[in-house]
Amino acid sequence: MIRAAALVLLLAAPAAAETLRVATFNTGLSARGPGLLLGRLIKGDDPEIDAAVAMIEATSPDILILQDIDFDAGGAALSALAERIEPPYPHRFALLPNTGMATGLDMDEDGRLGGPRDAQGFGYFAGDGGMAILSRFPIAEDEVRDLSDLLWRDLPGAIPPPLPEDVAEAQRLSSVGHWIVPVDTDQGRLTLMTWSATPPVFDGPEDRNGRRNRDETALWLRLLDGELAVPPPEPPFIIAGLGNVDPDSGEGRPDAISSLLGDPRLRDPAPTSPGAGRAGKPTDTVLFNPPTGPLRVSFVLPSADLTVLRSGVLWPIEDSPEADALGPLEHWPRHRLVWVDIALP
Repeated sequence: MIRAAALVLLLAAPAAAETLRVATFNTGLSARGPGLLLGRLIKGDDPEIDAAVAMIEATSPDILILQDIDFDAGGAALSALAERIEPPYPHRFALLPNTGMATGLDMDEDGRLGGPRDAQGFGYFAGDGGMAILSRFPIAEDEVRDLSDLLWRDLPGAIPPPLPEDVAEAQRLSSVGHWIVPVDTDQGRLTLMTWSATPPVFDGPEDRNGRRNRDETALWLRLLDGELAVPPPEPPFIIAGLGNVDPDSGEGRPDAISSLLGDPRLRDPAPTSPGAGRAGKPTDTVLFNPPTGPLRVSFVLPSADLTVLRSGVLWPIEDSPEADALGPLEHWPRHRLVWVDIALP
């Protein structure tokens, strides 16, 4: 895309050959039915997809973690998106998410079965709003560890509300997924730990979503502390994804994300953007409608042994050349792409 190529020169040049750029991006591209996103990608001329592609091309991550991208068994939608990006990503990875995964139970206790809230994670169909990874480097798929089937009540220190026994025996912690994914870069192995937490709202006084959101982030702390059946990965690693809670603003229980940001085993580059600063905090990564407004909810946290060279949030100032290169503002996803440049030890 010509406009995105111009934006690379204006905004954030790709990482140098000796560095790696890792990014996370909540695309907002999930559709309301199976196959619909693939249809949009095949048809083309979709301004929302064009804007998402422009943002990816503008920052050109070496490794890109995506949220809110629909899953299909053959990976057709992910491949169609990857091939729209220049240069295309040769290595692609996704697993069936918990979103839309049928349980056969009345998970939300509304007296009805089969609704989107009766799935393991809120979803209108199996694969709705999943996660994916695009990489310039090979992904060691046979060594991936998927923690998405961990029951909520089995997480050490979990704080679920009182649940019916049949629900508690079935309810997974991950609303979308928790993955540990090794990537074999030219500079050595880098392990990704990624997740996409539920919003801590849209519930009642029991604060079920707020509690779940908190515990979805707390899983990484328990993993690093060696409290899970799966051993923690050896450094270097990066924890990146959608925490869906701001450590300082908005609704939710921020204690877990605050602990993660302050953990000495990690670095918080605190990526910023002037555009975000005009709307709220310079570190904000999403612009919700009032009264919520801008929040920091997406994170890229390298392990402490990694050298952080640069970081940023792709949030250009409105009516600037950078913003014009991304196309009309009304087609931008509400979440912004967050990137960090690192040097492996």
